[in-house]
Amino acid sequence: MEFLKLADLTEVEPIPGFKLRVVHADNMSLAYWTIATGAVLPEHCHPHEQVTNLISGRLELRINDRTEICEPGAIAVIPPNVRHSGKAIEECRVIDVFYPTRDDLR
Repeated sequence: MEFLKLADLTEVEPIPGFKLRVVHADNMSLAYWTIATGAVLPEHCHPHEQVTNLISGRLELRINDRTEICEPGAIAVIPPNVRHSGKAIEECRVIDVFYPTRDDLR
């Protein structure tokens, strides 16, 4: 495996207000998000297991029928094929870990 710098990774904006840089390993993907205040993540699901780590800001996160206001240090574990959505209450920095790799984010 090589050493990388986050600033050297290509940044994309797949959803308005959601800026993304991704690292792909053999079996997982790490997504580094900067989310603008008020940006909305529409409800969706995917076959990947996901662990969300809130680094900064405040994020309203809904998983199935449960909604939480997440603050720095919050971790959410989202099983495969579970519906989830979110909204940034203030600008957020989030790291998502996906297993297996998210080829759709390449």
